[in-house]
Amino acid sequence: MKARDVMISPVVTVRTGATVRDVARILLEKHISAVPVVDSAGKVVGIVSERDLMHRAEAGTERPYSWWVHFLAGDATIAADYVKSHATKVDDVMTCEVIKAAPETPLHEVATMLEEHAIKRIPIVSRDGDLVGIVSRANLIQVIASARPKLEMTLPDAAIRQKLLDEMKKQPWAHRYNLSVTVAGGVVDLWGYAQSDDERRAIRVAAEAIPGVVLVNDHLADSPVFAY
Repeated sequence: MKARDVMISPVVTVRTGATVRDVARILLEKHISAVPVVDSAGKVVGIVSERDLMHRAEAGTERPYSWWVHFLAGDATIAADYVKSHATKVDDVMTCEVIKAAPETPLHEVATMLEEHAIKRIPIVSRDGDLVGIVSRANLIQVIASARPKLEMTLPDAAIRQKLLDEMKKQPWAHRYNLSVTVAGGVVDLWGYAQSDDERRAIRVAAEAIPGVVLVNDHLADSPVFAY
């Protein structure tokens, strides 16, 4: 799937020059946590989230600065915080460096971008820079919630064993030469060694995902440590 398959469109936006109060009202009325800021041509120039409005003079939540914090942070940092907490225009509080993606961006890349940049949403823009949608973490969760189980025929025991071994061959984390698998009546028994608890769980998960598997018995031992 790609970004265009899950993005929300049209997107709620605000224009440059809008007031902070306008933005706060939109976030509440639309039940959203952020809104892109666009210029007169409809191009994304920033984004304002709830996080940008957490420390505001109206709410009495400005950051307190003791003399030593002031000394460590420096005048420029404190001046920037003052702007964030007292500015009336969205242009002064918005985040200008907006992480964007194209409609054809694969969802796994979108998920990585959200994670790496610690953000909750990504505007989707066309090649011309026009805002065409937005993808949030919630949209990715919705994909999982609405996914239909794969309709696959139940496999016989021999096919289950071979499918698991083939899957292990494809995975760089799997030490398949340490793994022995037996299958009887849909019950998979795992024997041998696992290099880590994560590898042990991954092998079990791979086995449980195969059609026809009714139970996975984990007999894997910790990888032995040889003394020289």
